Amino acid sequence: MEPVSLDHLDQINDQDIMLLARNRTVATLVPAANYFLGMQFPAARKLIDGGVAVALATDCNPGSAPTISMPFVLSLACTQMKMSPAEAIAAATINGAWALRLAQRKGSIAPGKDADLAIFEVGDYREIAYWVDGNYCQQVIAQGMVLRASD
Repeated sequence: MEPVSLDHLDQINDQDIMLLARNRTVATLVPAANYFLGMQFPAARKLIDGGVAVALATDCNPGSAPTISMPFVLSLACTQMKMSPAEAIAAATINGAWALRLAQRKGSIAPGKDADLAIFEVGDYREIAYWVDGNYCQQVIAQGMVLRASD
């Protein structure tokens, strides 16, 4: 059926990974749900090494993932699913845009794309996934307009 994306993928085997990679389906993982429900984390490293594009999302909902924190999701991706900070950020941005069929105008900084940015007060981009207990996002810009600025 070649779907654009498949969500959760908590249980996956080698044959599934080969099919996803061949069909260019984005594997959208939601580690906050796994954390909250005490479930095994998805095999992100195996998916990535198998050639599957991985996206990350909060899956924010009151039943299984009561969080809106993408930095928390990035931290879980790095600490529990063995993704690098760069892989996790790409999964949360450009790969997420591909999973939603929005990559032509969202997900990366490029001419002609919407100016959607989150600016973090950190010394190194890897700190975005490192700090899980605070909000280090200082400014949010969507389509070139400031939505939230630091005080």
